Amino acid sequence: MTAPYRVNGERLWQSLQTLATIGATPGGGVTRLALSAEDGRGRDLLREWAQEAGFSCEVDELGNMFMRRAGNNPALAPVLTGSHGDSQPLGGNYDGIYGVLAGLEALRTLNDRQISTERDIVLVNWTNEEGARFAPAMLGSGVWSGVFEKDYALTRQDQTGVSVGDALAAIQYAGARPAKAISLHASYEIHIEQGPILEAEHIDIGVVHAAMGLRWYDATIRGFATHAGTTPLSARRDALCGFAQLTLAVEQIGHRFAPDGRATVGMAQIAPNSRNVVPGQVNCSVELRHPDAAKLAEMETALRLAVEGLAQRQLEGTLDKIFEYTPVAFHSACVAEIERAAQALGYSHRRMVSGAGHDACYVNRVAPTAMIFIPCEKGISHNEAENILPAWAERGANVLLNTLLASAG
Repeated sequence: MTAPYRVNGERLWQSLQTLATIGATPGGGVTRLALSAEDGRGRDLLREWAQEAGFSCEVDELGNMFMRRAGNNPALAPVLTGSHGDSQPLGGNYDGIYGVLAGLEALRTLNDRQISTERDIVLVNWTNEEGARFAPAMLGSGVWSGVFEKDYALTRQDQTGVSVGDALAAIQYAGARPAKAISLHASYEIHIEQGPILEAEHIDIGVVHAAMGLRWYDATIRGFATHAGTTPLSARRDALCGFAQLTLAVEQIGHRFAPDGRATVGMAQIAPNSRNVVPGQVNCSVELRHPDAAKLAEMETALRLAVEGLAQRQLEGTLDKIFEYTPVAFHSACVAEIERAAQALGYSHRRMVSGAGHDACYVNRVAPTAMIFIPCEKGISHNEAENILPAWAERGANVLLNTLLASAG
């Protein structure tokens, strides 16, 4: 690699602040739900900026936007970068959109310096990564990568009954290009960490080599509802006490598989939910995460043993697995390319596992892929208080720029 190049940090920051005015909320964040009018205006601005820089812009059947900076040899497979522009309700200004605009800034910098590449570089804005309006999440990249069928995706509806297809038509982003993967040389997604590690350790760059697999379960604990005043403790089959035991067991499973294990009870419903009745039943969710498939299976075994252990309290426990997401190992050559760029720039960096799902996890199924993380304040994300510093944004974009240059030749 030659001496590393650097982006225009002020222009990148201004782009981020301008996009943040679209869907801005009183609390300082944004609500820019997928395929909403606000998302449409954000897409329009992104397309305008790309075309002003001389890049073509194509839109596929799911509304995924592909902005291409031509290289010297169109016969070569291109390099892809990008993320998503949709947000959570009352979300932050940087989740997703930073990855799109850092990619745009990298391509703008290549223009400024009149640098040509052998391969085309394609900037993508994926549709409905968040899943906040249309479930499931990562819908656009999922169809493109072959995870979901196009018709399935287009018929997903929001809470008001509006389908993805109808919403695409409403904002005029139902494109003609097939929503199907093309051959790629490599793909890189840059994103805010959405966790506290990089800031706490004063590290500039996270080099993401893997992403968590996850499993969702519905658990039911059945006891017997009876009078709280007349039933002695020795005669009770209290489902809520069994729930407390299971919740602590879930926490212990997470600790047992530290540092990468995650174990969470996120929802619970108590029946009959009366202050003077011993609870007769509790329904709850359990989520397990780990980047190693074998470890994730061990965590599930431990969870099932914990559910079986409720029988010691004369309770019946059942566990149903309702969703599974396979752990992702990103491409070693792409990971190494990011590390070389960070080292050349003199930035501190460390390898990391992503605890969240990202479009890159699906892209990795069809092309060599890796991710770059930058810090975010206190690890806060999916919240109006989400924040990054201009220096963090610039360093991440510098790493992306030099990684793209190395990959694109």
